[in-house]
Amino acid sequence: MEFKYECSDCGKEYPSDKIIYRCPVCSEVNEDGKMQKGNLITKIDSKHLKSLKTKDSVTPGDFLPYKIPNESTFPVGNTPLYSPLRLIKKTGFKNLKIKNDGANPSGSFKDRASQLVAAQALHFGEKTIALASTGNAGSAMACAGAAYGLDIVLFVPESAPKAKLLQSALYGAKVVPIKDNYDAAFSLSIKYTEKYGGINRNTAYNPMTVEGKKTISIELFNQMRRKAPDAVYVPVGDGVIYSGVFKGFYDLKEAGLIDKLPKIICAQSEKSNAISKAWEKGELNTIPEATTRADSISVASPANGRMAVRYINESNAWATEVTDEAILAAQLELGSEAGIFAEPAAACAWAAFKKDAENGKIDKDAEVVVLLTGIGFKDMASVEGAVEVPESIEPTVEALGKVFG
Repeated sequence: MEFKYECSDCGKEYPSDKIIYRCPVCSEVNEDGKMQKGNLITKIDSKHLKSLKTKDSVTPGDFLPYKIPNESTFPVGNTPLYSPLRLIKKTGFKNLKIKNDGANPSGSFKDRASQLVAAQALHFGEKTIALASTGNAGSAMACAGAAYGLDIVLFVPESAPKAKLLQSALYGAKVVPIKDNYDAAFSLSIKYTEKYGGINRNTAYNPMTVEGKKTISIELFNQMRRKAPDAVYVPVGDGVIYSGVFKGFYDLKEAGLIDKLPKIICAQSEKSNAISKAWEKGELNTIPEATTRADSISVASPANGRMAVRYINESNAWATEVTDEAILAAQLELGSEAGIFAEPAAACAWAAFKKDAENGKIDKDAEVVVLLTGIGFKDMASVEGAVEVPESIEPTVEALGKVFG
């Protein structure tokens, strides 16, 4: 499929016949304390997009720049769209849906980007993919690498959740813990690619990470009988998932398959709110530190912040901040009243929806989709103390009496 790259800041276009990560002009003029410039938007050929309107049905693959090889080898997507009866009754939102992307192969939304980066590597005949991650992106890329026979080199801050690191190691990735934060791991992974070659999958750095994530919007379009919802709540850290959701609906609109974009609401923790603050104040600054318990969205210097802020405005939406306490309460509520075990970062989207619903910010008749991006089994420590397994009892009727009165 024909496509090109466009700088999200200066608008300069670049061909796609070779691997390119960022705009070489804008990426050289970044300032301390400011969100980075130079991230690239993948522009699919408009004639191809418009041709999709004549098809009886469309698939996510119709919108991707690279063909996914042997999709059944790494079957990403087609994740369930819930109509959570108890939560619908509780909130009064009769058209409420929950999209559970924790049902992907590695248990997170990040499989969508990793599948496309794997396709990119295979297209260019590359064998190795390097990246930095706090957990989900790394385990997703390691999972895809195991499926497609690619070598994955993963740089992680030593504070990353152990369960996610063990998952990556289980899939056969070369895990390299760093005695520093995510930013240091990110920088070192780029130096690795420059020295040893291969593809770099770093979030936002490789434009395919945004492009792969847009497939969820195509799925929602199909699952909702060829229409877009009125609003989508997205948990946000570095802004890549948010931008991917936007890009999918944007391409659907360019194809003439939907008339308008849904409102795409940016859900952030108050303790990791760089994008929310940038949107609110109109100043594209980073924050000194991010300390949210929701590790997957704990980002002080969001790699795709500028693009995300731009897309919040273009979808006529807003950003909603919630406390970590609200996030953990949302995690428990999703589990006990919808049967969905989401990690804290994913539960942030539900907490933001609840806050907006209680404040009357969104119409109760609206078709709302809450996006859950990762399964809770990746971070069991988040529920320790909130729920507990009771002590064992003797297998006697008398013991039953003590438990059940």
